[in-house]
Amino acid sequence: MSTHLLADVHLRGADDPNAERLKAYLAGPAREAEALYVLGDLFDVWIGDDGSIPIHASILDAFAKLAATGVPLYFMRGNRDFAVGEGFVAASRMLILDDPVVVDLHGTPTLLSHGDMLCTDDTAHQAFRARYTNPRWRARMLRIPLWLRRWLAARARRKSTAGKASKPAHIMDVNGDTVRTTLREYGVTRLIHGHTHRPASHRVDLDGTQGERIVIADWRPEQAEILVADSQGVHRRSLIQDNSSV
Repeated sequence: MSTHLLADVHLRGADDPNAERLKAYLAGPAREAEALYVLGDLFDVWIGDDGSIPIHASILDAFAKLAATGVPLYFMRGNRDFAVGEGFVAASRMLILDDPVVVDLHGTPTLLSHGDMLCTDDTAHQAFRARYTNPRWRARMLRIPLWLRRWLAARARRKSTAGKASKPAHIMDVNGDTVRTTLREYGVTRLIHGHTHRPASHRVDLDGTQGERIVIADWRPEQAEILVADSQGVHRRSLIQDNSSV
């Protein structure tokens, strides 16, 4: 058996091409998994269960049907879908995880994270993260009228796009010292995360001990990929064509 992980699908609605890819995966290959972890930004924006469940109902139903087969499903909030709530949990049958969390992946304790907590050079994003990870702040945001939340979300996306264009690329990537400190803090040598849209596997020197940091691929028109973890390690699996790579 193997464990599957994915992140950064950034679904925008039922007409998103990646929605059909994801539903095909959930109805097929995902049913072979021992468990499935979704590490944030499954949706490009989630304005609250009241406004977003109707838009993504078919995807949530696909997750629920997978859960009904006995595959445990786990979801970690990302910076795009931090507002998922109990309605989302009921509709998808996914269990919400803290960020970060240590899980045992086939004998290897592994730290799972969305990944933005590691991008400590991006101080503006860290200020936003401090807000969206606060349950009281989220509750206040969800009391705002739905129409206004839609407007605020659209404005935030525009500001995010403009901000990324003006930031040096390295600021939006993880900070190496933060990665090492975090691995030491949690007492593990393997980290899996998304967020950065820089899929790769990195070696991490932990005071002479060799660690690893594996970045999950974001989904694009030409790319839809999951990670597969088993007793042999972690491998990449493309959902577009039948090939895999370490």
